[in-house]
This record gives sequence, structure tokens and C-alpha cells, in this order.
Amino acid sequence: MPAGGSAAQQCSNRGQLDAQYCDDNFDLVADAPADPRQWKDPATLNFSYTPVEDPTVYQYAFRPFTEYLGRCTGRRVIYYPVQSNAAEVEAMRSGRLHIAGFSTGPTGFAVNLAGAVPFAVKGNATELQGYHLIAIVRATSPYFKLTELKGKRIAHTSPASNSGNLAPRVLFPPQGLKPDEDYRPLMSGGHDKSALGVASGDYDMAPVASDVFYRMVERGTVNGADFRVIYKSALFPTSSFAYAHDLKPDLAKAIQDCFFAFRFTPEMIREFGGYDRFFPITYKENWALVREIAEKTGAPFTRPNYEVEVKREAEERGQGPR
Repeated sequence: MPAGGSAAQQCSNRGQLDAQYCDDNFDLVADAPADPRQWKDPATLNFSYTPVEDPTVYQYAFRPFTEYLGRCTGRRVIYYPVQSNAAEVEAMRSGRLHIAGFSTGPTGFAVNLAGAVPFAVKGNATELQGYHLIAIVRATSPYFKLTELKGKRIAHTSPASNSGNLAPRVLFPPQGLKPDEDYRPLMSGGHDKSALGVASGDYDMAPVASDVFYRMVERGTVNGADFRVIYKSALFPTSSFAYAHDLKPDLAKAIQDCFFAFRFTPEMIREFGGYDRFFPITYKENWALVREIAEKTGAPFTRPNYEVEVKREAEERGQGPR
């Protein structure tokens, strides 16, 4: 029996979802279990956020919200730190994680393999928070165009990352730079590591998520004057917030209502680029471009591609494949 679910259900539609999930309403995310006995109604809710940087950074940043969420739902809320995207997906799949913020690319794995139901991103009263893929080089470098970086040391973040790997494979070639042909991507392990590597001279260029990069500048982790941006993409949605599909429907609705009623504290507004609330989204509509890029790069959000990511992350941590 798969972890975190029952044996394969009889469905009129499943799409790319794993066998224990159904999508009978064709919204591309897992439906709540048809049998109410399978609904979960935990007294303690575990919440996590994508480990695009040191997890303790976000544990502190989200503390005002997790404290509020506990009061709003009348339940204990615990921040559940994870060290990798794969670990976060597995935690929801296995039932240890009830609410999570998933990075843009891994959101697809979370939906298809862990039964995640994305419902919000950070935003304001009128729009969702997005980010751009930006290509950064050192300000003192001789590089001003992507075509000048053929044969150079270029860092990608991780195979499942949208802005850090998948999008460059679709968006860079029309600009005259083809990953795997004009250069061999070097996996840094994270957007922060890519930016720090460019600053130190380990990499000549790196595609990173603009929101992560400018938060690093704001906190003083890197000096913005040390970099030059030589490419900027169209807008992508930022990290999604999702609940586990098998939460009791009344609880799932209460969680969403609490999210949308919350207004960020001044500290959170500074941390998250001036945005002040959670903005409603759907995976079907707002992740369409992300899914298209994944399909075009031959990396759809399927179990074989997820297993490749799990193995890579485990080897990077020196644990060997699981």
C-alpha cells in the first residue's frame, strides 16, 4: 500500500495523479477521499515552507502566522522544518505534514505524488506575488548577454526547480544559449548557493528566482551592487500554499478561511517583498505555464522524475540513494 494513502481507487479520472488519488472533477488535484472514514482531523497541524534557503529563516519569518493559525483553527500548529524539496513532498505524502508552502517547480510533484491541494500564494489586494527567472553575473564580469556565456561555469539549482533549472532550458535557447550544448549545468543545491557562488567567482552566471535573490540582498546576505542582471523572464507564480487532500473538508475550508483573513505583520511584509496577505489561486489555472515548461523539458511531474530528484538530493547530503 502506498505511503499516506489507500490502495488504488476506482476513478473516472486520475490524470497524472498517483494511484491512491482521484480527480473526478478534472481540476488536476486530488479529491477528498470518498469515504469519510479516511478523512483526517488532527488536533495538531504541521506546517512547513519550502527550503529554498536555511529552514530556520522561514520558521522565524512565519512565526506570527503560525501562532495566528493556531488561534484561528483552535488547534496546535507546529512548524515542521524540512531540508529538501523531496523531504517536504514525502512528509505530506506520508501524512506527517498537513499544510505546506511548496516551491514553484516541486508544487507539481506535491500535487501528483502527495495529494497536495494548492489554494494560495503570497500577494496583495489585487494580485498574486510572482517572480522572474533572472540570470545574474558579477558586476565586474565581461558578460552582458547570454550568448557570451557559452562554455562558461553556469550554476543551476536542482533538477526539479522551475526558475533554477527547467525554465532556463526552455527560455535560454531562444536567447542563443542552450543548456547541455553550450554549457554543462552545475547543480548548486539552491538559489542562495547559486547567488553566493556567483559572488565568490565559483560560477560565471546563474539563473535564480528573483524573489529569493532580492530577499538575500535585503537581508545583507549578498551585496546587490556586486551583481548584474543580464536576463529577466516573464512572471511566474511564487511558492504555493497547499493542504493535504485527505483533511476533513470542514477543516480544509477553515484553514483556507484563516489564510485569507490573515494580514502579514510589518516584519513579514518586509521579508516577503511588500506583499501583505495570501492570494487565492488554483493549480489548474495558475500553474499552467509551469506544467508546460516541465513537459517541454521532458521533466513532467511524474514518479520516475521524482525518484531522480530524491536520489540526487540524498547523494548531495552524502547519504547515498534511498
